[in-house]
Amino acid sequence: MRDSSSWHPTAYRTHTIGQVVSNGEELEGKEVTVAGYAETVRGRGAICFLMLRDGTGQIQAFLKRDNMDESLFESVQSATRETTIQVTGKVAKKRPPKVAEGEPIPPPEFEVNVVSGAILAMAAAPLPVGVTDEVNVGLDVRLDNRHLDVRRAHVNAMFQLRSKVLQYGREHLISEGFQEINSPKIIAAAAEGGTNLFPMKYFETDAYLSQSPQLYKQLAVLGGLERVFEIGPAFRAEKHDTYRHLNEFVSFDIEGAWMDDDDVMGVQERMIHHIWSCVSSNDQALIDVVNEYRASQGKEPVTVEVPSMPFPRIPYCDAIEIVKQGGGDIEWGDDIESHHCDIIAAKHPGFHFIPRWPMSMKPFYIHHKEEEKGSSGGQLSRGFDLNYGRDEMTSGGAREHRVEILEENLRGMGLDPADFTFYTDGFRYGAPPHAGWGLGVARLLMVLTGAGNVREVVLFPRDRSRVTP
Repeated sequence: MRDSSSWHPTAYRTHTIGQVVSNGEELEGKEVTVAGYAETVRGRGAICFLMLRDGTGQIQAFLKRDNMDESLFESVQSATRETTIQVTGKVAKKRPPKVAEGEPIPPPEFEVNVVSGAILAMAAAPLPVGVTDEVNVGLDVRLDNRHLDVRRAHVNAMFQLRSKVLQYGREHLISEGFQEINSPKIIAAAAEGGTNLFPMKYFETDAYLSQSPQLYKQLAVLGGLERVFEIGPAFRAEKHDTYRHLNEFVSFDIEGAWMDDDDVMGVQERMIHHIWSCVSSNDQALIDVVNEYRASQGKEPVTVEVPSMPFPRIPYCDAIEIVKQGGGDIEWGDDIESHHCDIIAAKHPGFHFIPRWPMSMKPFYIHHKEEEKGSSGGQLSRGFDLNYGRDEMTSGGAREHRVEILEENLRGMGLDPADFTFYTDGFRYGAPPHAGWGLGVARLLMVLTGAGNVREVVLFPRDRSRVTP
């Protein structure tokens, strides 16, 4: 449940439900005002039991016709599920449940004995998506009604975890001396090369939605900020329809001066280790909510196992040999696809880096050393990926800081250096060696929660077929 210890009274409530539940002994006999969604309404006649839920927990409200305004009593008694209701009353112990002789007596539970309140908004019925009862609907229906879907306990817990991941990741990067920046999302030229751009008209100028903050975080480093990070959206017009791709996504992106690919792999594994450690220590209650749902679906529980450091490094050339030895059809220079990653994951099931990819497979801004050649003689880059099992999590590497090589790489990719002078000009006046990476937030959440589809852990996902809600 969400921590409510530092919440303050608002116009509609003196306490959150979580505060009342947690501090029942202290609040017993005192008047409180709480508000939330009606989960169930039981009782006909002179008394009524209302189960009320907010984002911090749930509590029973006890209503007696003789103790309150009759029209309010009748309104609550006939309220539909998910109607929002405010109630005021005294906190009291619920009648203890009967237990067999010799059985331990459970700790007391508390309720609110209502004297006044209000119906804030009546919910239409029937609900298109079940909230507290199990209604089997597809993911598309859930996403069409995301405002209701997120009220489901395990879905709500996943988005609370997402917030925690962002918090813990940001805290760690700041602790390592990184400063947060914001790069533009309307750009004039491709950051990654290729054609996977969303074009737009920016007044009279042709422009695009940004594929990546890559070029701008490098310019920030060239400007002397040295260590920067951004948590923000990127857009890619790729016509895919898979469980792990979206056309709009949010990622952690970092860039660091005087660092190479090995240095920033260290930053990444330390950040992930920190996130996992914090979730394990602070947020097991949220994982338990997710696992309760998984158990109801016959799925294995997820466990937050803090990964050991350093993460395994499996250079591209070695990865190709592992795939070949495992019976995979692959040659040097081929991409390592998901079915190849399954073979590698049999030996390295957790987080693992795949560094030293062929330069021909990496963006123009990735650094290479002439002396580093692959088994077939091809030029190796200082680029790397991070995988978890079969899924790629990260792309990163050391950056090319020599302007003449940058322009040569652009021409080699069929791009005109004249279109990138806003970027390359920054390298003409002394550029420090630097490195960085981008790590998808949703893919981290898939690992933490066991979600089988990236859309599960993105609040309002955008793919080829979805631009609303």
